[in-house]
Amino acid sequence: MLEKLFYPKSIAVIGASRQEGKVGHSILKNLLQHGYRGKIYPINPKAEEIFRIRAYPTILGVQGEIDLAVIAIPSQFVPSVLKDCVNRKVGVVVIISAGFKESGKQGSQLERELVEIIRNSGVRVLGPNCLGVIDTGSSLNASFAAGMPCRGNIAFFSQSGALCTAVLDWALEEGVGFSKFISLGNKADIDEVDLLLTLAEDGETKVILGYLEGISNGSRFMEVAREVSRKKPVIITKSGRTQAGARAASSHTGTLTGLDTAYEAAFRQCGIIRAETVQTLFDYAIAFAQQPVPRGPNVAILTNAGGPAIIATDAVENSTLRMASFKEDTISRLREELPPNASIYNPVDVIGDAGAERYEKAMKTIVNDPGVDSLTVILAPQAMTKVKETAEVISKVSSAVSEKTVVASFMGQLEVKEGRKILSSGKIPNYSYPERTISALEAMVKYKRWKETPLGKTLYFEVNKKKAEEIFTKAKEKGKANLTTEETREVLSAYGFFLPRRIVTETSREAISAANSLGYPVVMKVVSPDILHKSDVGGVKVGITGKSQVVSSFEDIIANAKRFMPEALILGVTVEEMIEPGKEVILGSSRDPSFGPLLMFGLGGIYIEVLKDVTFRIAPLTSDEAESMIREIRSYPILKGMRGEKSSDLAAVREALLRLSQLVSDFPEILEIDINPLMVLSLGKGAVVIDSRLTIKI
Repeated sequence: MLEKLFYPKSIAVIGASRQEGKVGHSILKNLLQHGYRGKIYPINPKAEEIFRIRAYPTILGVQGEIDLAVIAIPSQFVPSVLKDCVNRKVGVVVIISAGFKESGKQGSQLERELVEIIRNSGVRVLGPNCLGVIDTGSSLNASFAAGMPCRGNIAFFSQSGALCTAVLDWALEEGVGFSKFISLGNKADIDEVDLLLTLAEDGETKVILGYLEGISNGSRFMEVAREVSRKKPVIITKSGRTQAGARAASSHTGTLTGLDTAYEAAFRQCGIIRAETVQTLFDYAIAFAQQPVPRGPNVAILTNAGGPAIIATDAVENSTLRMASFKEDTISRLREELPPNASIYNPVDVIGDAGAERYEKAMKTIVNDPGVDSLTVILAPQAMTKVKETAEVISKVSSAVSEKTVVASFMGQLEVKEGRKILSSGKIPNYSYPERTISALEAMVKYKRWKETPLGKTLYFEVNKKKAEEIFTKAKEKGKANLTTEETREVLSAYGFFLPRRIVTETSREAISAANSLGYPVVMKVVSPDILHKSDVGGVKVGITGKSQVVSSFEDIIANAKRFMPEALILGVTVEEMIEPGKEVILGSSRDPSFGPLLMFGLGGIYIEVLKDVTFRIAPLTSDEAESMIREIRSYPILKGMRGEKSSDLAAVREALLRLSQLVSDFPEILEIDINPLMVLSLGKGAVVIDSRLTIKI
């Protein structure tokens, strides 16, 4: 895929300029300066030649095939030129020009024109409003960036052109190599999914990095990313995570769902490593690019300074990694090799006067311990420290034990500058602070676990989908977004949820009859399409054991509802059988504009929004994903059973999550649904829906 974007045999630069400082001048200069070996056709109606290369007034005048066209002209002329590219059957077009949807209404209309022009044309478009594309393997620099990265095995794509230039400048200073460097711009056509598919098969790319501001087709992205991440690590920084949700939400699920929650869940489910910052993005990238993934979580630390070693140890203890336990042989050898005042247990402190030889002996002994999966080497520059020699030793020992992961933290700047260069040449990732080394190692170990975990299967139950469809159709015909409690119960029942028996009553006398029929104790609740959270208005009474209580509860519920919500339509009061005590959990779903149904699970009841002990996934769920949701919440031990308590029926909870996943996947019109609480009974007794609400798109 996108062969002509990265390996074009011929390029037309539309808007090529003789004037230095113009974008079209920089693009042409970059192509020539950095060794592109194909044919170049400058397109400029006012020039006969540029850089001693024949220029053409339009692309239509060029003879022969054109694999790639780069457009750098004012936005209003781009649609016409793009039509010429389509007529010339150009393979790929890179639109550098800005002034499209990023600039307002008029620009958005221009961009829609571009999309319409290329529809069904066979021409692919990168951009508009982008920096361009770089491929170091083919010596292609079809961008207006200042510089060319050295060749490497990291591919980077970004929605931000400015970030591309900053990262490129950093890479040139640090000597970090890239295979490909792609600025996505507005993503009118080529997007992150296209690039993931291409980079997954690219032999020059070992690690895929991305900076994203949004994803338009979330389900397709997840489908592709899940496959690609099994082949290569995909590390992404996603901005905008602290913004409030795009719409006000009335349900618990909606209230707890921020704009970023769906991205977090989606990335997790498809094996994408999320980097919190741009620095972390490249910390992880360098580790994956230069070192093997650790075989396991056991970390050893080698240092010449106690404080930094403690910091690194704390970082390990606060992560999913473990401090390695040395074998007796390892400890004995370290005791023989190191001074008496050195620490021979993990972390190993060779003390401040350590030279390169002492580092080498300790390092060889540690990496040969079968219980060590990775080694962090810390160096704090002191008067006696041999920085360059130590860096050379680390590189030498690491190359001799290629199956062990070695990272370094040469702390400081000026004093360790030469050592850092040596480490970089020796493919040893180096970080200024020890916490960053541990973070990178943890990302690698988590990725290994992801690759080794079999992809689960989505389970489907026999349900009455037709019944639910009928209920939704009738609600839409009435223009009713919020389903009644009875309608919601019918939908859930159709999908196999267990619900308590209930009778809707309009008078206290009917309520007494219902309670006698169901048997005491009973629960009573207000019935109103306008009251979403019944307990908030005093609309719920529990543990009712006699006729007099039924009457007083009925009157209280009606009075409370009218007092707190005088405009609400009150249809009556339900009388329900009272379920035996259990643990209250919440199940919910809200529809994310990019990824679709976002499922939530957590500890339920009235404190859900305060405790926020919840976890999220994108539907449809696999059985393993449902199980993970249950285990992730902080209050999982409560469900499991504490201090002699019986375990809750966790299998019933898992089934409820899977049934909810099936329901919201079957019906895209479901905007929000809450099951709160789902009363989870003791082991083997199931789980019962106590209260629920459902909102659809009309």
